[in-house]
Amino acid sequence: MITALAQLQQELDDLRKNGKYKEPPVLAGPMGPAVQLTDGREVINLCSNNYLGLADHPEVVAAAKKAIDQFGHGTGSVRFICGTMSIHLELEKALADFTGLQAATTYVSCWNANEALVPTLLGPDDTVISDELNHASIIDACRLCGKKVNRLIYRHSDMDGLHHCLTQAQNARRILVITDGVFSMEGDLAHLPDIVNLTQKYGALVAVDDSHAHGVIGRSGRGTPEYFDVKVDIVTGTLGKALGGAAGGFIAASKPIIELMVQNSRPQLFSNALPPAVAGGALAAIRLLDREPQRLARLQENVQYLRQGLAHLGYQVIKSATAIVPVIVGETAKAISLAQEMLHQHDILITGFGFPVVPEGAARLRAQVSAVHTRTQLDKVLTAFDALRAKVL
Repeated sequence: MITALAQLQQELDDLRKNGKYKEPPVLAGPMGPAVQLTDGREVINLCSNNYLGLADHPEVVAAAKKAIDQFGHGTGSVRFICGTMSIHLELEKALADFTGLQAATTYVSCWNANEALVPTLLGPDDTVISDELNHASIIDACRLCGKKVNRLIYRHSDMDGLHHCLTQAQNARRILVITDGVFSMEGDLAHLPDIVNLTQKYGALVAVDDSHAHGVIGRSGRGTPEYFDVKVDIVTGTLGKALGGAAGGFIAASKPIIELMVQNSRPQLFSNALPPAVAGGALAAIRLLDREPQRLARLQENVQYLRQGLAHLGYQVIKSATAIVPVIVGETAKAISLAQEMLHQHDILITGFGFPVVPEGAARLRAQVSAVHTRTQLDKVLTAFDALRAKVL
């Protein structure tokens, strides 16, 4: 009889044999447009969520240190017991203002925020409707509702499919339509104006996870609602990407929804509050975005430069304002192999994504652009993609 551990080891061995085993690079210094690896090499970083280049910004680092000096290393408690500190309230006020909503509350990650939102907001006789390519945290959040909530899924950005789901759910007590604002594997945008128009006819709530949109798109980096000039009911987001690059997540919405989250959401009731250093750093990042709009402008310029350069080389690249630029290569093992080639032959750090993160046969190299990438660095990236053309196109 094969033991459970032996079975697990065989699964891992099969991943290695099939070229699908993931080995993350280890950095020896701070996150930036170029990073130092533990072997001493400096490589161009094309796979970080550090979209505005604030993860190592001196003001963000100093604000995090100041928060530690004032509040200590951690809270040692959940929010409702004794883990709420004044810096949490200050950050939540800033996040509400940032999203243009009434109130906000924070979590240790956006994964936690999404898993807090859906099961807390919905109960028996309610329906949640989700885009099929939503982030895994949204998928798991919907699953957490169990059988008490009706779960409907529409094909990616298929507005006829969404309309059909809304018709099916029209007799529900409460309907929640939830979508990514920017889809993390595709780099495309939700059809937010259409979603809002459709849902209004059915009295449904609209929630948008804008983790890859905050600090990236919109006139002032406020994300997809600002980009499309529409209003939504609920926004979730992360502090681990453009807004400081550390950790933490949040929900912003009307005051009753946020009060319900504070009272009943399990990820907040049973997890320590956001570390003070993360809150302090995120506050500084939001203020930097407001004070230095040129960062957002540089990011958007860099995004379009890379997209246009890849298209000129013959790659199929969608037109999008997002900082996520996928290059489809086919099989998972091929994506991982090409990522290794980019690293070892071109000194470019990029991630190969395959199944189960994306469907079989749709594996890709996902490039992520930063405001602090130089034109020289992006030109080197394009030169490397030029060298890969024979293996991809």
